[in-house]
Amino acid sequence: MDQTNRKISRIARTAQRYVNGSLAKLGVGSTEYECLLLIRKNEGTTQSFLQEQLHIDKAAVARMVSNLEKKGLVIRKRDERDRRANNIYSTEKALEVRADKMGAESMFYEWLLEGYSEEELEPFLRVLDLLYEKSREERLKDYVHFKAWLAERNVEKNECPPGGEPLQ
Repeated sequence: MDQTNRKISRIARTAQRYVNGSLAKLGVGSTEYECLLLIRKNEGTTQSFLQEQLHIDKAAVARMVSNLEKKGLVIRKRDERDRRANNIYSTEKALEVRADKMGAESMFYEWLLEGYSEEELEPFLRVLDLLYEKSREERLKDYVHFKAWLAERNVEKNECPPGGEPLQ
């Protein structure tokens, strides 16, 4: 049974809606922002890489990169090894968008936690840190422990994970 009632996800979605509104005022959509993050972390990347990572078709990536370029958020340079390909780089303006997004997100969470005492926040934040570390480590291990946990539960209860097939 999910004791959290997915409240962590609900809080994150509420914050994301606010942040998306802030990004929209800057003329950047949430998928465009995700694309900017990938470019920032992989300067000189290609559209093929973005397509793989974002799980969207070639034409959609081409349109998105073109739009980001028109907005002054990325630049394309001819690949020196393969003259048919372009390498994509973020601009200083893209860094400003990232700072604005992070600022909006931080302010929302600061507002959310306002009014709680240090005594109330300290144990909550400690557990939140532990949950974050556990989920981060699991993602880095390709969810191997979680998948085993699911498999064990499915064998016992003969259930399928929500939206999935029975695990083998």
